[in-house]
Amino acid sequence: MHLHRTSEGNGRESVLVHGFTQTGRSWKPVLDVLGPVGRRTTVDLPGHGWSGAERADLWRTADLLADVAHAEPGPTTLVGYSLGGRCALHVVLAHPRAIERLVLVGATAGIEDEDERAARVERDETLADRIEQIGVESFLDEWLAQPLFAGLTEATAGREERLVNTPEGLASSLRLTGTGTQDPLWDRLAEIEVPVLLVAGEQDERFVAHAQRMAGLLPDAAVAVIPGAGHAAHLEAPVAFVTAWQGWERSVAARAV
Repeated sequence: MHLHRTSEGNGRESVLVHGFTQTGRSWKPVLDVLGPVGRRTTVDLPGHGWSGAERADLWRTADLLADVAHAEPGPTTLVGYSLGGRCALHVVLAHPRAIERLVLVGATAGIEDEDERAARVERDETLADRIEQIGVESFLDEWLAQPLFAGLTEATAGREERLVNTPEGLASSLRLTGTGTQDPLWDRLAEIEVPVLLVAGEQDERFVAHAQRMAGLLPDAAVAVIPGAGHAAHLEAPVAFVTAWQGWERSVAARAV
């Protein structure tokens, strides 16, 4: 089993991991801002895009992402959004030497309350059933209509790229890697020694709170709140996101000198 990946450019390596219903190509707005400097590798997570036939839980997905990171030359920054951020968190815990730096966008260390976690599993199972019943196109209409994604425009939502996914693949992703399936990792954050940047959109108050709490538990962390942005802060405000990311990278590099 392996994850489909696409690489471009030369120089410092970054591996970018998308969110639920997206693909590696969903990072295009960010890649356009980054420009040609640096090597960028985007992946399709299990159940998504060209990895649509793959099936893996969060820890197995972490193994697959670590394989991608190890295959790339030089020190790697792992960047994950939402589902991709939760996967990236598992990578650094399971394979602490696979990456040098970690950027999490709109991510959480999990649901601590057992009853709430069980309720989330039930909701995700209902969503998985619905995808299989109505198909990807109709499901995306409902998914992107959520207040969580109100800040996305028709252009930044990348709906056409999301349509390459299959009902079976997306349903499997929910059942195997949904937030309810995740063991809460709050008590393990102190194990993470690599520098971490936690990004959240200013209007995404729940994930701003997650970012701030995670930063207080991580040994080496910074928080970047993107003004005026919601959950998909990197797509809603790619210039502000890249500016925050690159500024943090420079500060981390300066400390290492």
